Amino acid sequence: MTEYKKVRDTKETKLEIVMDPKRDFKESNINTGVGFFDHMLALFSFHSEIYLNVKAEGDLHIDAHHTVEDIGIVLGQLIREIYVDQQSYLRYGSMYLPMDESLARVVLDLSGRPFLSFRAEFSREKTGDFDTELVEEFFNAVAMNSRMTLHIDLLKRGNSHHEIEAIFKAFARSLKIALSPTNSGIPSSKGVIE
Repeated sequence: MTEYKKVRDTKETKLEIVMDPKRDFKESNINTGVGFFDHMLALFSFHSEIYLNVKAEGDLHIDAHHTVEDIGIVLGQLIREIYVDQQSYLRYGSMYLPMDESLARVVLDLSGRPFLSFRAEFSREKTGDFDTELVEEFFNAVAMNSRMTLHIDLLKRGNSHHEIEAIFKAFARSLKIALSPTNSGIPSSKGVIE
């Protein structure tokens, strides 16, 4: 199985997400109704080399919170399915990533133990119409639902767009490393990742 798909339908959002870790240079198709978030998800797809198709309708007349959080929930669930199915992967990934004046560090463990440490103070409360506080909401939903341990640190600030972009790219590249196949089977001295 190379393609993973989930649907979420609530009173707040309706969304369908397809992920394919064998991207084969397919261009992702992302439409969340939140332009800046679409851009970040496209960067995630490119740098993780995971094909992403996202169709979302949310209560954007209120704000983008439910849409961003619910996409994080479903992406996390799909990431979990990918690494559980693989049975052989590096497990750990880390990346320092600069975006001009900004610098982010992301370290993760596909451990089966959900945890998020998020240390990022953004230079502005909004990037365009996007509330920067939603970045933490998104990654919390991803970490809890993928059952990964995730540490995100914004080490150098600057333009808020660059700050968030550095985080998304660093996360994508860390995940790509962690999902890299190995010949050693389940990557745990316990012999199991729950």
